[in-house]
Amino acid sequence: MPPFPAIAEAAALLRAGGLVAFPTETVYGLGADAADDRAVAAIYAAKGRPSFNPLIVHVAEAGQLDEEVVWNPAARRLARRFWPGPLTLVLPRRPESRLSLLCSAGLDSLAVRMPAHPLARALLQAAGRPLAAPSANRSGRVSPTTAAHVRRELGGRAAMILDGGPCAIGLESSVLDLSGAQPRLLRAGGLPRQALERELGPLASRIDNGQPLSPGQLPSHYAPSLPLRLNARTVSPDEALLAFGTALSGAADSENLSPGGDLTEAAARLFAALHRLDRPGFAAIAVMPIPMEGLGEAINDRLIRAAAPRPRSQS
Repeated sequence: MPPFPAIAEAAALLRAGGLVAFPTETVYGLGADAADDRAVAAIYAAKGRPSFNPLIVHVAEAGQLDEEVVWNPAARRLARRFWPGPLTLVLPRRPESRLSLLCSAGLDSLAVRMPAHPLARALLQAAGRPLAAPSANRSGRVSPTTAAHVRRELGGRAAMILDGGPCAIGLESSVLDLSGAQPRLLRAGGLPRQALERELGPLASRIDNGQPLSPGQLPSHYAPSLPLRLNARTVSPDEALLAFGTALSGAADSENLSPGGDLTEAAARLFAALHRLDRPGFAAIAVMPIPMEGLGEAINDRLIRAAAPRPRSQS
């Protein structure tokens, strides 16, 4: 963990309206004071992020949200069970909330979480306020899991980057919508669906109504520059290979997410592997099949979005 002066400096920058990139257990986030309209707008500008795509608000303690969102019994139970950790809850926004409306992107809900990474928690406590913090990369691109990824993606757009080493989980948080009558899993992530369903029973799927309720719902997202070819059973000499288990032979270069077929290891290595393979000289990245069980659901979600047709602005 960086020394205390670095955390104190970062907290002062945030209180002054600056942007600070910091690690969480999931991916690196680009943080700003969630109550400062100009600072939150600066996040959208730095990332090139669509203004209709809401942000996740991060807190050090659940009590910081009592005046911002409407808790219900299910939300309280899940927060006690899984916070701090890789779970984001979408809850009704209180009319009197002091947080920037830009965090909600025009919705009457807020996406909130309490990260577990010790550096993130130290920064949140030092800043003394909720932080809006999407992933610290250009919009639609591969999420960063190291400080080097952040520097390559954002350059000097952040006033400071706190280096906490590689992210332990390596996938964004799971996002659960509790703002309506029925719980809905909006984004599979670092907390497997099965853990949530043990608490709540079967979860409904998200509804595509044109307006994202949380980050990570755009059809094209998490994308490298190269095209992805999913469920590859063969690989060409001009392709890079993203392998899982026993790797295919014949690729120009390869990264194996987990030679032993461990989905937790694969999740932690996914984005770093995509960053390394995404370079000139390859026609595409061939991706071997990955099981849909456990964290495999979240891994496949990211890969499907990364392989989706891209808006002109991302191509």
